[in-house]
Amino acid sequence: MMRIGWPRRVSAQVLLIQVLITGGVTALAIGLFLAPLSRQLDEQSMHRALAIAQTVAAEPQVAQALLTTPPTPDGPVQAEAERIRTATDARYIVVMDTHGTRWSHTDTARIGEHVSTDPSVALGGRDVMQIESGTLGRSARGKVPLRDAHGRIVGAVSVGFAYTGVRARLLAVVPLLRYAGAALAVGVLAALWAARRLQRATHGLAFADISALLDEREAMLHGIREGVVALDPHGRIRLVNDEAQRLLGLDGQAAGRPLDEALPPGRTTDVLAGRAEGKDLLTVSGGRVLVANRMPTEGGGAVVTLRDRTELELLGRELDSTHGLLDALRAQDHEHANRLHTLLGLLELGLHEAAVDYVAEVADTHRASAEEVSDRVHDPLVAALLVGKAAIAAERGVTLRIAPGTLLPDRVVDPRDLVTVLGNLVDNALDAAVSEVEVELRPERATVLLRVGDDGPGVPPELRGRIFDEGWTTKESPAHRGRGLGLALVRRLAERYGGTARVTARAGGGAVFTVVLPEALADEDLADRGAAAPALTGGAR
Repeated sequence: MMRIGWPRRVSAQVLLIQVLITGGVTALAIGLFLAPLSRQLDEQSMHRALAIAQTVAAEPQVAQALLTTPPTPDGPVQAEAERIRTATDARYIVVMDTHGTRWSHTDTARIGEHVSTDPSVALGGRDVMQIESGTLGRSARGKVPLRDAHGRIVGAVSVGFAYTGVRARLLAVVPLLRYAGAALAVGVLAALWAARRLQRATHGLAFADISALLDEREAMLHGIREGVVALDPHGRIRLVNDEAQRLLGLDGQAAGRPLDEALPPGRTTDVLAGRAEGKDLLTVSGGRVLVANRMPTEGGGAVVTLRDRTELELLGRELDSTHGLLDALRAQDHEHANRLHTLLGLLELGLHEAAVDYVAEVADTHRASAEEVSDRVHDPLVAALLVGKAAIAAERGVTLRIAPGTLLPDRVVDPRDLVTVLGNLVDNALDAAVSEVEVELRPERATVLLRVGDDGPGVPPELRGRIFDEGWTTKESPAHRGRGLGLALVRRLAERYGGTARVTARAGGGAVFTVVLPEALADEDLADRGAAAPALTGGAR
């Protein structure tokens, strides 16, 4: 035997449930309406039968004929009863004596027979209304006692209306069934329409499939190493996974809040809100370089994915440094080759004293350049950076000068941050400079004041507010990484220290970038203790 199972698809289940509910409500409404109406019609039929019976019993000639004539089909009692029955459309009118013998009946063959139902209540002097079955079938009937002129009970009158006739009248006067059928049809069509829409919305999936998909989505969103932020059409955060909370610095209460309230103003908020268009947009949040992609959804919202590109950006900058070092070594190689050729020529000409003087002069020049940096910049990482950048500048035909006021003590809290700021500023200055770049590093108690100037075209006043924004650049991006992040990282690092980064015009033309890093230097007594115990020194801030 084939068993009809419960449908799996959500739309089919909803359709079946709605049809069952619509049919059940319609049947219940009809039942609640028909039940009291049926009782009302039965009451009306019984009361009508009782009234006709009382009318017949009130005729004095009926009682007189019952006492004076025999029960025959052509007797006066039968004639009067049939006259009234025909006039009132009753099913039967039976007149009986005190023994229950019929004196009138619709079927004249039954006259003179005993009645089929108990007449004792009516013969006992009480009126009766009931639904009962007799020789003519089930009927709504009324029975009353029949009295003579002196009030004595000489018999009873029973009047009945066919019960099937009552039901027929009930159905005839109730057009509700047609309306109920129409309402049921409309309900089924509406359920079918809703099921079709639900089928399109759920792609024909079952409840179990939807539940499994939700569980898998939660596991996937919180397990992947990319940040995911879902926004509704009004810009409120609908969903944010663990990685996005970490990258954006959001708390666990971000869901449901407007994006502009959950995040501070800036490029990151603009990218997530869709105010900045494009693919693989770069932004900086909390010192991290992020790559964002925004995909609009059908309902007007959007889903934004975030990738942490900080390590890749650092590798890219290390690659830039490596390329710069190679360029510097290549330039030095050419320079040393030229010097060696010069030295060889002097020796071949026999000018030995001139060769000695030339070698001494070259060695003193290189030593003076390195010693000048190390005398003014005591932190080894920062000094090494400046020496390397000087070689790159020389290869480009640009002079990298250390300002006379430069003096950086060896008590930098985190040299890596200072190297990042200084390296980015020097790179930008070398790209813009014509012949000279000047670097100044000056301490003011625990604060480091850093200036990098160049004699390039400078920065127009209207662009000085945008030059530190992420992604903003006038240069062509290299193949391995994007542009427009160096100065943005400089500003974010300055803000982490509670400082500032700004650009102004340089006297004589060009630009000067000034960065203030409060608390970038350790106290002198702490630095002395650190020098006494080198194993305890560290670069972490």
